[in-house]
Amino acid sequence: MNPIRNVSSGVKRGSPVLTGLIYSLVCMALATVAASLIYKFSGLKENTMETSVYIIHSAALFIGGLAAGKRSGRRGWYYGGLMGILYSVIIVLIGFLSYDAALTVYTLILFGLSFVSGAIGGMIGVNMK
Repeated sequence: MNPIRNVSSGVKRGSPVLTGLIYSLVCMALATVAASLIYKFSGLKENTMETSVYIIHSAALFIGGLAAGKRSGRRGWYYGGLMGILYSVIIVLIGFLSYDAALTVYTLILFGLSFVSGAIGGMIGVNMK
């Protein structure tokens, strides 16, 4: 009887939701820095910023959903969607705590967009090898 073998067989892979969340937050941070530099040094007006924010969030959630789906290997829509909801809760909490931002219709749009983008990424991520 080898006790090390019994211990090592119980070690689980990392959480797909946490993995996807980390990928999403890193992608969001990098894309936000890139977008802020583009707005700073180009002639783009600030009234187009809302659209670019939704595009950045959607792309980051899609990438995070891909990572979550690939990590889980099954039920990618579930893990990607759950990761999307958790991501949007974190974003709303940061906005509420740091900027005293109120809950608006745009918050509901962010929650829906987060779930859909993460779920689609998760479905595609499950099928990636």
